Amino acid sequence: MSRLPKITIDHARVVYPGARGAGPVEALGGVSCNVADGELVCIVGPSGCGKTTLLRVLADLEQLTDGRVVITDSDPARPVKAMVFQGAGIFPWMTVEQNVAYGLRLRGMPPAERIEIARRWIGEMGLDRFANAYPAQLSGGMQQRVGLARAFAYNPQVLLMDEPFGALDAQTRLILQQTLLRQWDREAKTVVFVTHSIEEALTLGDRVLVMSARPGRLIHEFRAPFARPRDAIALRSDPRFSAMFAEIWSVLRDEVERARAAELGATA
Repeated sequence: MSRLPKITIDHARVVYPGARGAGPVEALGGVSCNVADGELVCIVGPSGCGKTTLLRVLADLEQLTDGRVVITDSDPARPVKAMVFQGAGIFPWMTVEQNVAYGLRLRGMPPAERIEIARRWIGEMGLDRFANAYPAQLSGGMQQRVGLARAFAYNPQVLLMDEPFGALDAQTRLILQQTLLRQWDREAKTVVFVTHSIEEALTLGDRVLVMSARPGRLIHEFRAPFARPRDAIALRSDPRFSAMFAEIWSVLRDEVERARAAELGATA
């Protein structure tokens, strides 16, 4: 039985005014898709194709020029959405515990309850010893775990993730992919995850959506054939993983080359 759509994107188009002497820039060229309740969807595409713009539209941080997006609010007791950025986005003047509890404070949750929830998620991320530390005392990977803990503690119905592991080293990235997989298995949240990495998209996603060069359009959809729960390391030895990687790259390669050619032409 198919799941009901949690997110509906219908011919979403975003056009930015051009700089002085230049015409308008079409970032999104009419994107349409649905994301089911409890589905983890990954979006890949060349740089500048509008992946982040689409995510920011879903987060109400950008306005559509045309089209519509609808996120169904199925639980009035919980926030509808939260966004996790590439940088951890945590406050340097707050401790780890205060950062993780921040969203709960905004929701008006009593101090004792929000501290209990914050400490539980700090433990889930393996940061118990650092609850009273400040971000400057943490590694980049640990800071990103704080950002994840804050997002899961906030408990949104939809989690929007914009290349959250993109700036991390390969080993830390694998660890955090596994952390996200483990938490998703427990929580079954609706997640839209933007990444440049085909490997990461296949590791995490139920579906991988491929976007064209700008103006961004959805040009292909791949359904990952891997059962859950998944192991981020073991998955890479599955022969279907390398075969699907090659299939996705065969679609994406032309768009990456087209984006590079457009970029070089703009700077010539």
